[in-house]
Amino acid sequence: MSTRFVAACIQNNATPDVDFNIETTLRLAEQAATAGADLICTPEYFSGLRTENGLFHPAAFVEPEHPVLPAFAKAAREWNVWFLLGSLGVLNPDGRISNRSYVIDSAGEIVARYNKVHMFDVVLDSGPLTESATIAPGDRSVVAPTPWGGLGLSICYDLRFAPLYRQLAHNGASMLAAPAAFTRVTGEAHWHVLNRARAIEHACYMISPCQHGEVEGGGACFGHSLIVDPWGAVLADGGDSEGIVLADIDLAAVAAARGKIPVLDHDRPITPEAP
Repeated sequence: MSTRFVAACIQNNATPDVDFNIETTLRLAEQAATAGADLICTPEYFSGLRTENGLFHPAAFVEPEHPVLPAFAKAAREWNVWFLLGSLGVLNPDGRISNRSYVIDSAGEIVARYNKVHMFDVVLDSGPLTESATIAPGDRSVVAPTPWGGLGLSICYDLRFAPLYRQLAHNGASMLAAPAAFTRVTGEAHWHVLNRARAIEHACYMISPCQHGEVEGGGACFGHSLIVDPWGAVLADGGDSEGIVLADIDLAAVAAARGKIPVLDHDRPITPEAP
């Protein structure tokens, strides 16, 4: 197993037009593949998103009919790359939507799925946002196998819940991914520090593609797709416009960081004091 590869993050501004978003992200993905990327990661809801009255309405299809999956499977085979599809809206039989990540290998096969666990039900100065009104939460953590090591999956608001990442690290993740459509207001305050904290706490790489720009129906995404090393250094930052960022990844740095500060070995059970 090689420990070295090139990771890329795509940064787009999704519209409700799924075909346009697929065309845009495939164009950017081809740029990344041409530049030498081995693993190409897209943001949360990169294939379509709008809001309405504080509710999230991603472009959603039942999985067997989702137009994104065959398009990116074909690209994976043609360019000999792996994809992390940050998330798609997937219709469930009960009519609710799952916010689901996919990992696709270079043969075009789906090797992992992850449904976002934590729902973004918040009240910001601009008003409430209630993800759970339209999205069904997941309940399982997932470490995806890759040729380079375990990739721990999460999505956007999950980034605020450190225990999820602790479990992923203990279950074999040497890389963590947090694809997002992080809001501009929370991104300005918290995006960089949360990504760096998760990397440092678990001595893992963080790979976090994020949408940028205005969302139809209200709201805006922060951009600044990040790749952070296990010591907390920012290797790449996508700024606030459409594009790609790339970084060389060497998972030997994970072993080195964990050798210096073996945080995962130092975890201890803590019993709360009786009231």
